[in-house]
Amino acid sequence: MVMKKFINNPADITTELLQGYALAYPDKVKLISDRIVVRANPKSKNKVALITLGGAGHEPALSGYVGEGLLDASVVGDIFAAPGAPRVVEALRLFKDYAGIVLVILNHEGDVLNGDMAINMAAKEGINVKKILTAEDIAAGIDATIDDKRGLGGCVPLIKVAGAAAEEGQSLDQVVAVAEKFNSSMATLAVTMKTATHPQSGQYISSLADDEMMIGMGQHGEGGAIGPQKILTANQTAEIMIKQLIAATKLKKGDNAALIINGSGATTLMEMFIVFRRAHQVLNETGINVAASRCEEILTVQEAAGFQMFLAKLDNETQKYFKAPSNAPYWTTR
Repeated sequence: MVMKKFINNPADITTELLQGYALAYPDKVKLISDRIVVRANPKSKNKVALITLGGAGHEPALSGYVGEGLLDASVVGDIFAAPGAPRVVEALRLFKDYAGIVLVILNHEGDVLNGDMAINMAAKEGINVKKILTAEDIAAGIDATIDDKRGLGGCVPLIKVAGAAAEEGQSLDQVVAVAEKFNSSMATLAVTMKTATHPQSGQYISSLADDEMMIGMGQHGEGGAIGPQKILTANQTAEIMIKQLIAATKLKKGDNAALIINGSGATTLMEMFIVFRRAHQVLNETGINVAASRCEEILTVQEAAGFQMFLAKLDNETQKYFKAPSNAPYWTTR
């Protein structure tokens, strides 16, 4: 299959994209050992470091959020594949003299396997690491067990909150506490109407008919709890999704919320803003205040057409950290 992508050797995609990324933002990030992206200007070692891991192919996530007030490092695997535990340990060693390390892991089998293995290996070397597992996808049902809940784009706002707490100088236990509080308050639901191709093989990662969409499809083409359905309007889709997210987060009248529409790669900002408009209206009609928001591509799936809708309940502390200053290539707050 001929791929309409501007690439060279498919085997070199991850290496070359990371080299290009570091060259594009040399004042903010640098590349270490081929697959580890770190801050160009490290923070003080008396603060907690925040690290994550994940496969390439979801840009700007996750390396786009390495920077002041966010991640200290991102460990990158091949396209849609977790990096191996030895590479993660290599990154953890870079921060062994900091005031502890928080490792953010998305709930996907490879990420969890290699992340947990790396934590165990690091512990044998006396490196103090604590894990945050994000599993906010509600496609399997609000009350589904964590084994059935995937980590989606909610990892990025969680990184923003935890990163701000770390930047402020909070202790390891305090950073973990605020991250877990935010983790328990968030939910994400995705919708797809056209799936992506794998940039190394050119093959579609799943299939949908031209007149179909699927609410609940995962970011690697995994199926949702409910099968495909006919394409609905922006308003109809937004209403179905936001109502499920309100129920999942237990938001009620008078609460403050963060609302994010995260494009999957091929959905235009025009469409995303129309969806955001209706989701915002439903929240207002329910008496829920949208205190923080974003509408952009955060964690993509190559050229998949669709979006992830994210909702989280905010209290004074998490709202403060969500809006705190940050300076990464793809999330800058002043």
